[in-house]
Amino acid sequence: MQHPNPGQDFPSPTITAPLRLVVADDNPVIRAGLTALLSDREDTTVVAEAADGREAYEAALRHRPDVILLDVRMPGVDGISALPHLVRLAPVMMLTYSHETETVREALRLGAGGYLVHGEFTAEQLTRAVRDVREGRPHVTPGATKALLTYLQPSASAHTKPELPVPLGKIPSQNLSRLQSDLGQSARSRFQLSTREAEIMDLIASGMTNQQIAATCFISEKTVKNHINHIFAKLHSTSRSQAAAKWLGVA
Repeated sequence: MQHPNPGQDFPSPTITAPLRLVVADDNPVIRAGLTALLSDREDTTVVAEAADGREAYEAALRHRPDVILLDVRMPGVDGISALPHLVRLAPVMMLTYSHETETVREALRLGAGGYLVHGEFTAEQLTRAVRDVREGRPHVTPGATKALLTYLQPSASAHTKPELPVPLGKIPSQNLSRLQSDLGQSARSRFQLSTREAEIMDLIASGMTNQQIAATCFISEKTVKNHINHIFAKLHSTSRSQAAAKWLGVA
């Protein structure tokens, strides 16, 4: 009597494919940093990059990603304008510097599954947030949460009940409590940058040259260079791209 293959009754081990992501941001430094970080892991990979909302939509149509990481402010079609179209193709997580109350509310109202503010998360927190958004679990960093909480506070028109962009009840209470306790933390305090240094670091991360920073801040290029030297020392960085990656939490 011939014995059956002893292994035929056991299913093959399941190999989980990495989450496929599209990264949309007009800053090539940020795109490169995020792509390097997320593609260097077993559980995530970047299948396409985009410089604006139109490119993000075209990439999403072509690649059908699991999650789209989307900046708010981009030339051409910005993130908020593209968002209603993108959420039909894949879950979207906003990944941006913008934490103005109206921007956060509008993004969540239009269907964003998460809202992360640069400088408020570590590399591990970013990848966990991507998985959460893919599974339908909202993920919001402290700056965005603070915007929502500010909106919910009583105002002069106390008799008018605000319309929430998304039910806060969908955010697990323990997560919301943790976010509220973390509101005081920021990249600025973490790296002990002064207000001016933090402003300049934001501009460096946005891709500005020293000349552009000087014009924006109404200071000389020599002063900009002095600030950058201090910033690099505090961030333990030797280049703009390295400093930007650390500032954005992707290094």
